[in-house]
Formats: sequence, structure tokens, C-alpha cells
Amino acid sequence: MTPQVILCDLDGVVWLAHTPIPGSVDAIQRARNAGTRVLFVTNNSFSTLEQQYAALSAVGIEARGDVVSSAQAAALLVEPEMRVLVCGGEGLREAVAGRGAHVVTPHLSSEPDGRFDAVVVGFYREFTWDIMRRAATAVRGGATLIGANSDPTYPTSEGPIPGGGSILAAIECASETTATVAGKPHEPMARLVAHMTNNIAAEHMVMIGDRIDTDGAFARTLGCRFTLVLTGSTPTNSARQELNVATDLDAAVSRLLA
Repeated sequence: MTPQVILCDLDGVVWLAHTPIPGSVDAIQRARNAGTRVLFVTNNSFSTLEQQYAALSAVGIEARGDVVSSAQAAALLVEPEMRVLVCGGEGLREAVAGRGAHVVTPHLSSEPDGRFDAVVVGFYREFTWDIMRRAATAVRGGATLIGANSDPTYPTSEGPIPGGGSILAAIECASETTATVAGKPHEPMARLVAHMTNNIAAEHMVMIGDRIDTDGAFARTLGCRFTLVLTGSTPTNSARQELNVATDLDAAVSRLLA
């Protein structure tokens, strides 16, 4: 049965560090031509939505209104007027500010720390020991610890690099607190997808991703089918446990449209 919606991961599936994986752009167009909506569901919290749209457009994929990010999911866990220490990139800061919260960014602000209502963590290139200390102190002082995602690594064309989950793990350890995580495979991201797809029934959706522990688990959260591709973070020998494995997005879409 051809799915009505394909939930497609970006990093490791469509591209590696914004360099398209061969066949991926054409696969997305073929799915759309067949009447399937492609919704890009990414744990990237670093980039803003406009940056995501622009990067996709640059490789030939128009995606305005079709990107769901872990930054948006994390922002759902923040309330207006909260004072929030955001340890993350521009996309995470924008999403949290969009909720009406007061954002303090450790490497940009000279504002005294004081008391925070929440600490929100994502992929953060400027992360330092001192920022870890400040975040842990805020959590010990009563702030809720929120992670955009718990992905330990981020796939690039030169191999995996430390991801937002690695930074979150450091703050969890330093604060001796377990974070609430918003992105795939967790419920806040599932709520966003339900909203974006008008609560379409799970049997009409397929999740395509490169991580069993993130994308595969997210498919289970949603109750939909899952196809694992081997162009990102999962080694071939670890993929044997999955029933639906494709070499890449092109092969996965060809199978779904057959």
C-alpha cells in the first residue's frame, strides 16, 4: 500500500552535512509525484526553519511547511514568560523565544545567571566546561532540564561527530538529573507530527531513517511502519535485526511505490 505520508529523516538519509546522498532528491520528487506527502522529521535543533528550507531548496527540494524539528518539539515543553537558559544553536533559541520565553544564551549573554525556570539543550558548537557548570547549577537551583534530542552522534560525510545527546549527557551527569527529551523518538515530537498531518492514521504513514534507536523507536511511538536506510549512522551488521532495510532513500521509496 502506497503511504499517504512519508516521514523522512534528513541527516544520514537525504544528505550528509547538506551534501545530497545520491538518488535522494529524485526519490523525494517521485514520492510527491505519486501523491505522497513527504514530511521531513529531523532531530536537528541547531538550524532555524528558514535555514532548513533554504538548505533543502539549494539541493532542489522545496519544503516550506514540511519540516518538523526537535527545536519545535522542545519549545512545546516551555511556557511563556519562563526564563530559559538555552544551550544550543540558533534554531533552538528561535523556537524557545517563539513560545514567549525569555532566552539567555550562555556564550552570547553577559546577563547574570540568577534563577532559571528551564535549561534547554541541543547541538551546541560553543559548548564549554563553564557552560556545563552554569547549566548544571541552574538545574540544581530548580530549573527543568529539557533536551531537544538525545542523539549521541551526528552523521557527516567524514564520519560521525558528537551530537546534541552527548552535550545533554554531560549536563545530566553534572546536575545528577535526567532530562525530559522532546525530539524523536519521544512524545512531544509525535504530537507535532500528528498536528502537521491532521492526525492521519498511523497505517497510512512510513518513517524512513538511519537510526534504529531514534527513527525506528519513533515509528513505534507513532505506531507506523519503519524503513531503515544504511547511508547514515547504522552499520550494516547492526541492521540485520530490522525487517525493512534499504540501501538508501532511493531504494526505500522505490519499494514503497512498487
